[in-house]
Amino acid sequence: MDSALNEIRDISEVPAIEVINTVAVHLMSAAAVKLGLSDGPDAATDIDLDEARKLITVLAGLVTAAAPEIGDQHARPLRDGLRSLQLAFREGSTLPDAPGAGPGEKYTGSVV
Repeated sequence: MDSALNEIRDISEVPAIEVINTVAVHLMSAAAVKLGLSDGPDAATDIDLDEARKLITVLAGLVTAAAPEIGDQHARPLRDGLRSLQLAFREGSTLPDAPGAGPGEKYTGSVV
């Protein structure tokens, strides 16, 4: 129980911007792996576009919702990373989505 309380106290000291950035980076990393963009020799075996779509869409929702709260200075790099993932998804997809229908584009607009 004390360990759980210590963890709660620790997170209580973390600024919201750090929590938001950490979550966004985890989503970006997971999406990159699912797009086969990792450095490992088996990166191609990790490709799962359905999973990547979900992660990118959630990331887009988070970045879009967080931007007014965290300011452009912090949101811009997140938007750039998101856009790179969206473009990589389009490039890796054998059946491209219509403009505006790709992962997260309902939040960000078309990335074509």
